[in-house]
Amino acid sequence: MPLTNNYRQFFIDLAPNNTSEWFNTNRKRYEKDIKLPFAQLVGDLIQKLAEIDPNLKGIKPADCIFRINRDIRFSKDKTPYKLSMSAAIAPGGRKNMTYPGFYFEAGPEGINIYGGVYMAEKNQLEAIRNLIAKNLKPFAELLNAPDFKARYGGEILGEKQVRLPPELKEAAAKQPLIFNKQFYFKGALDESYLTKEDLPDLLAEYFKAALPVSTFLSKAL
Repeated sequence: MPLTNNYRQFFIDLAPNNTSEWFNTNRKRYEKDIKLPFAQLVGDLIQKLAEIDPNLKGIKPADCIFRINRDIRFSKDKTPYKLSMSAAIAPGGRKNMTYPGFYFEAGPEGINIYGGVYMAEKNQLEAIRNLIAKNLKPFAELLNAPDFKARYGGEILGEKQVRLPPELKEAAAKQPLIFNKQFYFKGALDESYLTKEDLPDLLAEYFKAALPVSTFLSKAL
């Protein structure tokens, strides 16, 4: 059950009508055009990724898919619904915020794809930095690998820390990413890919391109 043009149109219609009243009136559309096909997409993708990374075996779509409801408790924007669907495929599903798994969000403008480590704990962050410092050349080679550069630009993103322990300063002068507090990367597919039959295969290619970097980072976790 691939995503269809109805998937994209639902979010286009929701954007100017982001209220509980509108959503409840269109709930059958949501169930038919959004919830069911997205769950099928995530299920197909889990199967493909588990063939590549056995750590992902046994995960269910429900473990991975985020709710469409926004958390508006501390937000000035009180619109109740997101304008995309998203899922995080990792051991333990979406609740695992440290394992370098595979996160993607599909909305009317296309698909954003993320990997890496987004919320490392203090000891994990220290371990990642030390791992990079001891493996400067191998780490640089992973970022410059053709597949990783083609799909993620060869770039690691994340907030920076101003100060580092003295023992890391020499390595950080050679590899500034050691200053990072996050180590994630991003790719994207435009909206034309939303309805492609082979979308799970395309997403799996992004996963494979990221796997060497993800495997490296996971050694510190």
